[in-house]
Amino acid sequence: MSTPREPEPGVIARERRHLANLAYRMLGSLTEAEDAVQEAFARWYALTGRQRAAVVSPGAWLTTVVSRICLDVLGSARVRRERYVGAWLPEPLPDRAEWPAGSAGTADPADQVAVDDSVRMALLVVLETMTPAERVAFVLHDVFRYPFPEIAEIVGRTPAACRRLASSARSRVTADRAPTSAPRQAALLHDFREAWQAGDIQTLVTLLDPGATMVADGGGLASAVRRTIEGSTDIAGYLMHIAALSPDLTLLERTVNGEPGLVAQRDGATVTVAAFRLTEGRITHIWAVRNPDKLRPWSTPAHP
Repeated sequence: MSTPREPEPGVIARERRHLANLAYRMLGSLTEAEDAVQEAFARWYALTGRQRAAVVSPGAWLTTVVSRICLDVLGSARVRRERYVGAWLPEPLPDRAEWPAGSAGTADPADQVAVDDSVRMALLVVLETMTPAERVAFVLHDVFRYPFPEIAEIVGRTPAACRRLASSARSRVTADRAPTSAPRQAALLHDFREAWQAGDIQTLVTLLDPGATMVADGGGLASAVRRTIEGSTDIAGYLMHIAALSPDLTLLERTVNGEPGLVAQRDGATVTVAAFRLTEGRITHIWAVRNPDKLRPWSTPAHP
């Protein structure tokens, strides 16, 4: 009977992209996702060669470890985010074509995460309202199609309990579906950008839903309003205030988490990334990320 052979390092390394995708969706943070993946690999290589050779599926082993690390991080994140300065928002992802020059082939999580419907900012914000177990169960089952018996092994609950967790999470996600098409979103945000730059407050008000909200995340490292701004008139007025304070800002139309968004730059450096939710042809939510620690993938000029 042959002795099991330890998996080749290349086989293990190829799991990094999948693990980064899992962790970012579970945590909403590239930095925390990177830490979770690194910790999982550290635990793998802390095993003896015999122990690694005995693992039937290294990919499944690593997925289990990353998911459990994410559960722990999510549990402690609630306490840490209570101490966070202002609102906490997920870290925005650029489109692959707009990633910094030279990032391809690196181990940076921004270069590993696939940009699709499951990383929409609106969805990530909803995921933030879930319990850690709900979020992990939803991501594993609804996004990555893991069966409930496998999820049960990961989160330490019964398959029936995991099914209920995913169902509870799904009900909130379903209620968040935004029907506006991508071309319509892009056209509306183009009009929004032009009105903002032109100082046309009336047009801004008409493009915003009367009950629209705006949340900004500066993390105490960049100036940002700490309260949620509510109503089209107040949001438009605030944007005009920002434009008056920062006449040197350049507004760019960019893809943010797979959907049309806006990027504000000063002297070529990205200072704000804004994601939007549109419903019935109007902007209902604006999420503006200004914390420089969350703008790392946007900090270097992209390929032309």
